[in-house]
Amino acid sequence: MKVYVAGYQHETNTFAPTKADWAAFNRGESFVAFIEGQSMLDSLRGVNIPIGGFIESARLEGWQLVPGSWSGAIPSAHVTREAFERISDSILAGIRLGGFDAVYLDLHGAAVAEHIDDTEGELIARIRAIVGPNLPIVASLDLHANVTHRMLAQADALAAYRTYPHVDMAMTGQLAATLLKRRVKRGSREPIAYRRLPYLIALNAQSTWLEPAKSHYEEIFDLDREFDTCLSFCMGFPASDIAECAPMVWGYGERAEAAVQRLYEKVSEPTQWKIEVLSALDAVERACLLGDTNEKPVMIADTQDNPGAGGDSNTTGLLRALLAGGAGKRLPGKVALGLLFDPAAARMAHDAGLGASITTAVGKAVPTFTGQPSDAPVHGTFKVKALSDGKVTLKGPMMTGSRITLGACALLEIEGVLVAVTSGKKQLFDRELFRMLDVHPETMKVLVVKSSIHFQADFMPIASHILVAQAAGPMAANPADLPWTKLAKTTRTTP
Repeated sequence: MKVYVAGYQHETNTFAPTKADWAAFNRGESFVAFIEGQSMLDSLRGVNIPIGGFIESARLEGWQLVPGSWSGAIPSAHVTREAFERISDSILAGIRLGGFDAVYLDLHGAAVAEHIDDTEGELIARIRAIVGPNLPIVASLDLHANVTHRMLAQADALAAYRTYPHVDMAMTGQLAATLLKRRVKRGSREPIAYRRLPYLIALNAQSTWLEPAKSHYEEIFDLDREFDTCLSFCMGFPASDIAECAPMVWGYGERAEAAVQRLYEKVSEPTQWKIEVLSALDAVERACLLGDTNEKPVMIADTQDNPGAGGDSNTTGLLRALLAGGAGKRLPGKVALGLLFDPAAARMAHDAGLGASITTAVGKAVPTFTGQPSDAPVHGTFKVKALSDGKVTLKGPMMTGSRITLGACALLEIEGVLVAVTSGKKQLFDRELFRMLDVHPETMKVLVVKSSIHFQADFMPIASHILVAQAAGPMAANPADLPWTKLAKTTRTTP
């Protein structure tokens, strides 16, 4: 069997300040830069992303892969019209050539363009219009996909991650391959059932390492065995202002209706999704007290500036709280924050050299969903403690083996607080992103990371406590705080 493979990854926070233009898909910050043809297969083989898992399954099945293109950009505001159309054109060009028996797409599921709210549904529909109604199309999705009726209708099968942090990305590509095998063996689409939850779930409540999500995703495996189904539960990305932004449960199989109903009854109970979020100052104070009495570091999630959710990774609310709370003086050299996106400060540090002191401002005041800007840049004199070219191979459970380039990076110290400054945006979910600047997480007392949940995969084994902090930024910890305009009237912003 010949399978055409391609991919398109973007998670769109429609309330964020910066859009994803064509250049964003070619920078290689969180993903490899736009790539096509055989080099795509060579570069993504063995990487813990869905297409990597699908490639491995295809090898074991003896399938021949026909490569299209693959592209991804760090989460942000809307994908520009130009960027989406160029990505679509590159994928459709290969589709029009034909010569394959099925299509596999590595998609996110929450990508919104300037001109199209449901870009994944649009892309699948464009492919369907070319290949006709009978050629199988399967796709893998992120757990944060806002799954639309159009996506479910146009694709033969969709499979989503079952972990957050996403440590099962390659496994989801393998699951998509299993669904393709089932589809081909049956000769027609499997029966499908689905239910949409009537409310949004905050990102910080979605960790599958913790309850309630942990038990719900374990239940999926049990239900699949009992009903011979393939179930998915997307908790959704609660910052995409589109009508179909909401969690979705769905599944395939002769008994899918019963399995989906069982899962829906458990996940839809609303009170289980409540979370505690601290102010920046309260989080710092609690972390310092805990740091005094624990050997392992205390983690603070700077969730509202998470570059994995549309933030630009450059706000200073948590840095200001660390300085105001005297964290660096109470725990000197044992407090670090990262990654702070500030190319100018990183370049200044490189020009000054290791050991030098520079007087500058770091960070940026950016627009937020409240209509007010985030905290002002932090002015001061910083000592240059370490320098890096920003070339990193990730070793943690997420995106293991991925190579990323963040440009000139520097570790700056101010009042005993270490600040990892970069020239590229990247969510801090891998310890190597600290180690590249000679910060060894295991030896620290307090670590502030611009992340919501993904950092847990690599940091939870070394952390004593995890706190969630709310400082001014583009990503609301509480979806109810966002100024929604398109969300369906039947969907509540909180459980």
